[in-house]
Amino acid sequence: MNSITLETARLVLRPWQASDLVPFAEMNADPQVMRYFPMTLSTAESDALVARAEDKAKRDGVCFQPVALKETGEFLGFVGLSNPAYNPALPFMPCMEVGWRLKHSAWGHGYATEAARAWIGFGFETLALEEIVSFTARLNLPSRRVMERCGMSCDAVDDFRMPGLDHTHPLSAHVLYRLRRAECPTVL
Repeated sequence: MNSITLETARLVLRPWQASDLVPFAEMNADPQVMRYFPMTLSTAESDALVARAEDKAKRDGVCFQPVALKETGEFLGFVGLSNPAYNPALPFMPCMEVGWRLKHSAWGHGYATEAARAWIGFGFETLALEEIVSFTARLNLPSRRVMERCGMSCDAVDDFRMPGLDHTHPLSAHVLYRLRRAECPTVL
């Protein structure tokens, strides 16, 4: 399974296409979009991220995939499920993560929540996952609100420091949100 397409009321969640590379690179170069990441990405780094996502789709069956407006086909960013790979491993791995990154003009419309809910539903219903996690910098309140709207909750005992970032870096402190299948809201 490496060619998943999901639809919601307003969105199409689909595999990567060559035409996504330019708008994805533009999004990853935007300091507003990347404010909760250590740095913006060059075009080469952005393209490499797509290549890694496609490799994950082939290996794991899922990855962070493009999200587009159903009505126009406009590329909004990515949302999806991913089996994260960090070295050293994060304290809660192995796991399945739901994540997103949308371009600035797509913020504030509920797209991230709508798409994340679709992927969570897919994870529980089709992949039979028992738990889905999401994590972000403690400071990233917009993403934390999306996690909460998806029914996810966090516990301070799961807080962690992101490997590769100095402990004094403002983005080092991360929070982990969890959603277990048994707790999945019926709105999914």
